[in-house]
Amino acid sequence: GTDGQKMSKSYGNFIDVFLPEKELKDVINKKIVTDATPLEAPKDADNSIVYRLYKLIAPAAEADILREKLMAGGYGWGHAKKDLLGAILTRFAAERDAYRRYMDDPGALEQRLLAGAEKARATAEKTLARVRKNLGYRA
Repeated sequence: GTDGQKMSKSYGNFIDVFLPEKELKDVINKKIVTDATPLEAPKDADNSIVYRLYKLIAPAAEADILREKLMAGGYGWGHAKKDLLGAILTRFAAERDAYRRYMDDPGALEQRLLAGAEKARATAEKTLARVRKNLGYRA
């Protein structure tokens, strides 16, 4: 989570990747705790929340580059948080786009849910018929 603990809505330390970009940026900048290491000084990347979150979603090569930048110094937590925001926006671009489309058109979401329910119902009916047959149950 944003505080280094397990990410949880009940703890209030989660990052909602579906927030509008500006709000997502605010969450990253304000909720993720960093130390007061000066910009010029090397950072302890491996024990930083920003880097650990980045490493979870960015390609390994990009995570290695961020780690090197932090450990070399001259690269601050603000830079790393900006990189994290970019990684989240890139990694979840398709999901964010779909979410926004459905939130902007609740009717389309309802249609999708109804189609899924119908498909599930058909599958369940076939399964129940097979179970009844195998158990010798006659209705």
